[in-house]
Amino acid sequence: FISIETTSFSKAIFAKGVVLFVLVLFSSCRKKIIPPPDFVYQIQEERVKEAYIEKYVSLIPILKTDTSYFEMYLMAYKAEEMLEVWTRNSPTEKFSLSIDYQFCKSSGTLGPKRKEGDYQIPEGVYHINHFNPLSDFHLSLGVNYPNGSDSIRSHPTLPGSDIYIHGGCMTIGCIPLTDDKIKGVYLLANEARKRGQIKIPVFFFPARMEPSTMKQLKRELPQHAEFWDELEPIYQQLKTKEMLPRISIGAKGKYSIHNR
Repeated sequence: FISIETTSFSKAIFAKGVVLFVLVLFSSCRKKIIPPPDFVYQIQEERVKEAYIEKYVSLIPILKTDTSYFEMYLMAYKAEEMLEVWTRNSPTEKFSLSIDYQFCKSSGTLGPKRKEGDYQIPEGVYHINHFNPLSDFHLSLGVNYPNGSDSIRSHPTLPGSDIYIHGGCMTIGCIPLTDDKIKGVYLLANEARKRGQIKIPVFFFPARMEPSTMKQLKRELPQHAEFWDELEPIYQQLKTKEMLPRISIGAKGKYSIHNR
């Protein structure tokens, strides 16, 4: 497990020479990784180059550059205002918590997002669907809200959109991490995509869904209890089995988890 505090100015300086080499060869060339065209585009952008220069060396223990395999998912907890990055370096490994980042700011309350302008951070199962190296908030990773569940359960014409994990410290429903912290998340996601991960899951939970926590939250916010019952087994499998669950969305927008 790596803390963001491990990154230092001296490491960033040392990284410059290393990362310039990486940007040319896309790293691990002996493994014959063929970067997708959008990865090539990404590393040509100044903010992405800066992220590699400042963060790459400190993230090598997570990326493990001696292997061509890297896979990740994100878990966000609204009550704790925390984003976790879970990774593995082999398809036979279990995922492990590699690094976490504190939100810079939050908005809304606990419970899912259901309408444009409600300031809610979503809750549910999503994936990254947009890399923006030219964001108004330095760098940003878009998630596919509204997903299939939201499209059924949210406002029929104004469910909201444009949910991102981004830099800066402003939000009306997104997750801001500061410009410095988004560099690490963005780099890791970019590396996962370069190494072949097509879909990077993002799980938004109201809190760490431990039994005592959820008992209290359901008592305080009973209107969300039924919805949270759907998310709890997803959380438990991610945390205890350290593997991605197989999830489906039913005709009424309900999340269901299936045994592999």
